[in-house]
Amino acid sequence: MNTTNTHPIYPLNNYHYAINHVSGKTTTYEVPSSFLSSSKKNKKWKTSMATMEEIKVDASSFSKLTATVNIRLSNEVNVVKKLMKSFPWLYSQNDSLDKSVEKGIGFQLVSTQVDPSTMKPKMSKESVKGWSKCTSDQKDKDTGCFTFKVELVIDADFGEPGAILVRNNYEEEFYLDTISLEGFFHFSCNSWIQPTQTSKKKRIFFANKAYLPSETPDGLKDLRAKELENKRGDGSGVRLASDRIYDYDTYNDLGDPDKGAKHARPTLGGERNPHPRRCRTGRPSSNTDETVEKRIDTLISSIYVPRDEVLEGARRTEFLIGTWKGLLRNIPPLVATSSNKNGISRDLADVAGLYKSAPQVDQTSLNRFGLLNFLDITGSINSMFKFETPKNLLWDTTSFVRDDELGRQTLAGMNPISIEKLKVFPPVSKLDPSIYGPTESDLKEEHIVGHLNGLSVQQAIDENKLFVLDYHDIYLPFLERINAQEGRKSYGTRTIFFLTTMGTLNPIAIELSLPPDDSNISSRQVLTPPVDATTNWLWQLGKAHVCSNDAGVHQLINHWLRIHACMEPFIIATHRHLSSLHPIFKLLNPHMRHTIAINATARESLICEDGTIERDFSPGKYSMEMACAAYRDWWRFDLEGLPADLIRRGMAVPDDSKPHGLTLLIEDYPYANDGLLIWSAIQELVHSYVSHYYPEENAVISDKELQSWYNEAINVGHADLNDANWWPKLCTPNKLIEILTILIWISSAQHASLNFGQYHYGGYVPKRPPLMQKLIPQVHEPEYANFMADPQGYFLASLPSLFQSTKYMAIIDIISAHSRDEEYIGDIKDVCTNWPNEPKIIEAFYKFSMKIKSIENEIERRNADTRLRNRCGVGVPPYELLIPTSEPGVTGRGVPNSITM
Repeated sequence: MNTTNTHPIYPLNNYHYAINHVSGKTTTYEVPSSFLSSSKKNKKWKTSMATMEEIKVDASSFSKLTATVNIRLSNEVNVVKKLMKSFPWLYSQNDSLDKSVEKGIGFQLVSTQVDPSTMKPKMSKESVKGWSKCTSDQKDKDTGCFTFKVELVIDADFGEPGAILVRNNYEEEFYLDTISLEGFFHFSCNSWIQPTQTSKKKRIFFANKAYLPSETPDGLKDLRAKELENKRGDGSGVRLASDRIYDYDTYNDLGDPDKGAKHARPTLGGERNPHPRRCRTGRPSSNTDETVEKRIDTLISSIYVPRDEVLEGARRTEFLIGTWKGLLRNIPPLVATSSNKNGISRDLADVAGLYKSAPQVDQTSLNRFGLLNFLDITGSINSMFKFETPKNLLWDTTSFVRDDELGRQTLAGMNPISIEKLKVFPPVSKLDPSIYGPTESDLKEEHIVGHLNGLSVQQAIDENKLFVLDYHDIYLPFLERINAQEGRKSYGTRTIFFLTTMGTLNPIAIELSLPPDDSNISSRQVLTPPVDATTNWLWQLGKAHVCSNDAGVHQLINHWLRIHACMEPFIIATHRHLSSLHPIFKLLNPHMRHTIAINATARESLICEDGTIERDFSPGKYSMEMACAAYRDWWRFDLEGLPADLIRRGMAVPDDSKPHGLTLLIEDYPYANDGLLIWSAIQELVHSYVSHYYPEENAVISDKELQSWYNEAINVGHADLNDANWWPKLCTPNKLIEILTILIWISSAQHASLNFGQYHYGGYVPKRPPLMQKLIPQVHEPEYANFMADPQGYFLASLPSLFQSTKYMAIIDIISAHSRDEEYIGDIKDVCTNWPNEPKIIEAFYKFSMKIKSIENEIERRNADTRLRNRCGVGVPPYELLIPTSEPGVTGRGVPNSITM
């Protein structure tokens, strides 16, 4: 008897639902009606988007099941196999690799049912398939990819397949992509399989069907527990590159005390420097400090990350290519620096000469140092040593950041999440006055009242016209140590902005603070918009210091801490406590990929001693301690969602009558306007998803895996803040929706908004220097005469040198790039195979995908709206950072699913 299936069918991909219900010796399958007749004859069913129908067939005819397996060899194995094929005489028949080829890969199918006689899962006999019997797909033969079939023999009453065990008898690892049974039951494996000599345990892969722990079929319960046990490990030993073990540790591997005291760095994590935890490697202690993990030689090895987290393929290749391009582009400035003892730019043309196509500049300026002649570089080869021109420079070729551009970038630049509404004037510090001086700012009404269009200061505050970038409390406790470093000078800055009638922000005052001393000279100064040439140069220097502070807060706190570091404990906990069968694991998995590997790379070369962060940003060796202070004093998980963050900063007020439940105080706030569209789409998807799997209130509380996941992420992963009362309580579906929406938002759109614009907004250093080398000269100081004699020279001497600039530019060029195999938000190509027989989930993802496509169109429409002066107009580049899709490369747009750089 046929019954019509009512599942919604969407043009997503060529996949069909398959359900296997066992009743006696009869098995029920859903198959395409268009193949009904052929299936009765051949029992070979192909995929189609036709209406699904249910039929009953005699299960005895299914004593053999055909599994289609897709694997990929590691690069090393693939090279050896190519050599064997091309030069067989190089390899004798007794070669060990030849022997391993015959050993094959073992597959054993596991039922969702248990055998009543043994109370153990029903299992097929193990079937072994060898490489020698595999036929590679011709188009993939050069990539080491193979597709082959394996026959699995099962009993007539086997029941529904629920898992498959895989054993690798080769001497090398291989990557298992997917396994498909008869085109219906799919196993998305996506994992490296180690040889039995490395790992004796068979690998467990579950069919693509989600189960809450309480709903786990009897045949899968033990395997579900075993899978998590294997990924947790026992917390001991040195982790090997082949391991898939997730555990926690402090950041005690950033320094190298064995090289001397100046190379030591404090541990991040603990009472002194609270910080989220990272993935444990188990490396031995250094020789001189047992609390510090021994550094590795990055030339010959890498920091451990679980094997499946390692960057592979196009991502790794493009990263290496970007690194080599960066090295090439550093050569001309390095030679220039060697011929210039100060290493500073002689004029702005030197900086402009770093780019391929910067308009209105002399492209041969670097030749004055004889660089191109020295390197014998001419013609098109010259471009290899030049940087692409940042989008922001194409629109604005002035020497310094304009006032209106500084205001615009606080709303639509690479750090649009620090601007706040000014609530009190003068601003007030929260620092201890006995150490850091009076809490009240030196800003006075007379400094700004002339820039308020006739309003008093209080009227401007009441009418939501005044905003502030306040980096006073973040920097001031570290300034003595920062400024004692060679080539590092910084202030605690406060910048006041006025909201114009055009909806743009204009800076109207900058306060620069230093630690108080015993002299009679004030440790604070206030700069206001210029009235003559002298104040113009002072104003330019003040804005440069503001931009330097903004760059530091962006990279150390908003980017590293709030996204990369704070997400890692949740990712570790997810792998340790949520089975791959768990619906929440399946939802989060696309948003966790690559993050642990990227963070490990950061520990190797970015946030470590003498890494990029220390070299390129004003805080220098105290950078990570600043991040720890922000984590301790300011970070709150419950306020990391976009609406809550906007309200916290006073940039929005709650308003249930508005689409997103709030009203923005600045209507043309591109980051917030575009971000709220994506936030709401994520929230809607998560709501549909959670409501489907947790229809009852107590279902969340009774989910042991879910509760263990959240508790460990807080109590171990964020141990230094585990007693804070602001953590959301995971007690209802609505709270779960809140937590998951925040995690997905941080991993996708929030990270994209802060990362992929770094080169286009920060690639021209004079407009946004990551560090400053000089303070602003005071009249009583000897340097004031030098400033008066050559203000541009003083300005350039305050900036990073050419070589420092290009090293920084090379790094942000690499981390601003999208890979060719990037997976963007809204991509649902695997949704049907990952959620078989879940029409409501498939429908929710389909709606989400359509919503993301409409958001892209809406952002492009906004960028063409001439009324929106912060994203459209002469000299105003469009705001594209939250456009969901992108081409590969440094595009300044695109929202990947996960933290990919």
